[in-house]
Amino acid sequence: MDIDYRLAFDLAPVGLVLSRNRTIQDCNQRVCEIFGAAREQLLGQSFQVLYPSADEFERTGARIAPILNRSGSYADDRVMRRLDGRLKGEAFWCHVTGRALNRDAPHEAGIWSFEDLSERRPVKAELTAREREVAAHLMQGLTSKHIGRALVISHRTVEIYRARLMRKYQASTTADLVQKLMSG
Repeated sequence: MDIDYRLAFDLAPVGLVLSRNRTIQDCNQRVCEIFGAAREQLLGQSFQVLYPSADEFERTGARIAPILNRSGSYADDRVMRRLDGRLKGEAFWCHVTGRALNRDAPHEAGIWSFEDLSERRPVKAELTAREREVAAHLMQGLTSKHIGRALVISHRTVEIYRARLMRKYQASTTADLVQKLMSG
């Protein structure tokens, strides 16, 4: 039996995107469902349209490039935004995994998967871009020093953001904060 790879791509249970220079070259139906957009709205667009802000798009690209150079792949949980439809502009947690086709030029071409985490991890508090980044790293179990290195900020600055997150989520400990972030 021959496998129809185009059909497999289109009907995959996770969102899939083929990219070139951080621009969407092709995507499957699941990506359209996740982001609330028609395929035609996404093709040829920069990934920036799926981020809460242009600043987050730029910082994320700068942060993941060296990791893609080193290992060829990258994965994290991050807040993205819906593009259109009844949930237009809604922020939601998304698990993103990518693989560079050329490690020496990691953004040149890649394949990315997107998994909507909103049902099990809703975004409840209004967070700044940096708070979202710190929260994502806290959920991975990283220390303030490791988060600081990853975000190229001091560990003391990370501690300030963690304290803000604890206030917003009314958490008494970091473990309590992580539990509340994971459950929404």
